[in-house]
Amino acid sequence: MQELTFEEAYRKLEETVKTLEAGGLTLEEATRLFEEGMRLAQLCSKRLEEAELKITQLQSAIGDQMKLLEEQEEP
Repeated sequence: MQELTFEEAYRKLEETVKTLEAGGLTLEEATRLFEEGMRLAQLCSKRLEEAELKITQLQSAIGDQMKLLEEQEEP
């Protein structure tokens, strides 16, 4: 499951939720789907956290570069 992209995991999570909401499942099927949904939700959360960290790092790097440029421009 780790190889899934955020979009793939999210799509599978949506399908899992729809199936659970539709009902008509045995307890074992519902439990299995719930567990799969939890793993997918955790994977989505991890992917979002990774993206947020990348964005924060990029913003910081760009901010540092801007400061250097501003310092070079000052007389």
